[in-house]
Order: sequence, then C-alpha cells, then structure tokens
Amino acid sequence: MSIQLFDLAGKVAVVTGGTSGIGRALSLGLADAGADVIATARRQQQVDDTADAIEAKGRKTLRLASDVSDRASIEALLAAAVEKFGKVDILINCAGRTKRSSTLTVPEEEWAAIMDTNLTGTLRACQVFGKHMLVRGYGRIINIASLTSFVAMMEVAAYGASKTAVISLTKSLAVEWSKNGVTVNAIAPGVFRTALNSALLDGTPRGQELLMRTPMGRFGKTEELVGAAIFLASDASAFVTGHILAVDGGFLASGVNQ
Repeated sequence: MSIQLFDLAGKVAVVTGGTSGIGRALSLGLADAGADVIATARRQQQVDDTADAIEAKGRKTLRLASDVSDRASIEALLAAAVEKFGKVDILINCAGRTKRSSTLTVPEEEWAAIMDTNLTGTLRACQVFGKHMLVRGYGRIINIASLTSFVAMMEVAAYGASKTAVISLTKSLAVEWSKNGVTVNAIAPGVFRTALNSALLDGTPRGQELLMRTPMGRFGKTEELVGAAIFLASDASAFVTGHILAVDGGFLASGVNQ
C-alpha cells in the first residue's frame, strides 16, 4: 500500500471540539498529515490558540467558534469553510461532555444536556456537513465513541448511553451515505491522559482500576489517536465504513490481567 494513500494534502478538515484534549491532538495531527484544519469549539481563545498552532505548521485555518448545540452556528461554520476553501472533505466530531452522577438520582436536565451535546450534537454536525459532502460525492466523517459504548462504568450512565447511541448513529449513516461516497466511522478511545482527567487517573481508586484493566499497563497519549484518525480520514480507508476502531491499549480485550 502506497504511503500516499495516507496523505491528506489538499484536504480540508473540520474538527468540532477540536481545541482541547483529544480534539486538539487530532486537529494538529491532521495538519501534520497535510490537511488544512478548522478546529472549532465554544471558546474563542482556545480556537485562536489552536489556529496559531495549525498555522505554525504551514496550514490554513479559520478562527470560528461554534457550538454543536446550536445548529445555526454549525451552518455558519460550513458556509465560512466553503467560502474560504471551496469544500470540506473531513469532519471529526469530538465535542462532548460528561458528569458523574448516580443513575438513580440524575436530574433529567443533566441527562438531556449530555445527550444533546454528545449524540444530538454529533447528528447536527453530520447532517449539516453530510449534506455538503453528499452533493460533492465525497466525504470522511469520524465520530468519537467511547469505552462506555461497550462496557459500563460506575455513575456515568448518561455519557455511556449517549456514546453507545453514537455507534448506532455511525452505522446508520454509513448504511445510508456510503453509496454516495461518504464514509462514516468512529474511533473509540481508551483511557487517555488529558489536563482535565490527570488528577482522577493519578490519585483515585477509579484511576487505579482503569490502569489495571489496560493490558499495556499505561494510559494513552492523545497523539496516539492520530494514526487512526489519519487512516479513517484518508483514501487508505476507502472501503471502510460503519466501523468502530478501538484505540485502547487492549482494554476491551481484557478479562483477567493478573
């Protein structure tokens, strides 16, 4: 297989939730692979900071904040991208939220907010950018699933339900859109260290259990998700659709580790 199949030169990518954690790592990774990348999120300062990093790699970008709970902002993002670049080839849906709550007492408002961002927000972006891609006859959409799409974790039922539904949505869109040149896949990350979860991973029994259940014996580095994203965003995956690619250090394969 030619290495050129993984080349994203000339491609235009949009990454929602693309300015922090996993999203930022994927935004910069796609830029390293040759794509012009629009990393968007709600906070303008983070958008600007990530845009600076993308431009430092010699790639083009746009400095537009957006919110996946606001369809109009997603539509405005697409319009601005098409005006500047003429197209969008790749969409990665990284925007997400979670909160730990007992399932017995989780408020409906909290449940709804998590669903609206993680599931319906993914749908909104897929609809808005998918329509553009279907007209062009080409597109690569990558959603972000979770370990909780497959196994339950204590007191994050809303998050788990939303991410399980993201897998179902991914497969449904793959069935509906792939004949028109748009592939839809998902990445299911394992446990990756970020600024937001380092205290949990390093200083709690929950973190110790997550480490014990990961056969590689360590947590992931966000840049270790980039290869999977480049594969699914490139022509190397031209016949791959409706697939959920776990990047988890062996977590989902694990039974007894000692």
